Amino acid sequence: MKRKRKSGRKQEELLKLRDAAVQLGVSFPTIKQWIHKKKIRSMQTAGGHHRIPQSELDRLLFRTRGRTEKERKQAFRRVSGRNQLVGRIDSVRISGLMAEVKISIGGQQITSIITAGSAREMQLKPGQTAAALIKSTEVMILRV
Repeated sequence: MKRKRKSGRKQEELLKLRDAAVQLGVSFPTIKQWIHKKKIRSMQTAGGHHRIPQSELDRLLFRTRGRTEKERKQAFRRVSGRNQLVGRIDSVRISGLMAEVKISIGGQQITSIITAGSAREMQLKPGQTAAALIKSTEVMILRV
């Protein structure tokens, strides 16, 4: 759940620890440790629950220096390849060091073999929107 807090003229989103952990790609206990060690600023609710301001996530995530959420999302897709086909993930099969990702695009299916580590890092799952980036003979996967 996101809440807004007034700071001067504008309101800033306050996120629950689990939501902040997901955005940062870390575990819930890690966020709690960071709060305890003062690596990340939090605010406490009247009930004593911690909330993380969006500006704190921005500071740690992407090192944006004040960019908006829209600019952060666009920065991820700034690549030289122009052959980006957006579709829906049909399946992700991880076996050993490799992963097979099948994306359905306009009634067609594109299959890409990527590292298992990349598939896990992007948290690819069936039903998600993703883009296939086609460059020469390679097809790379972007989670969008």
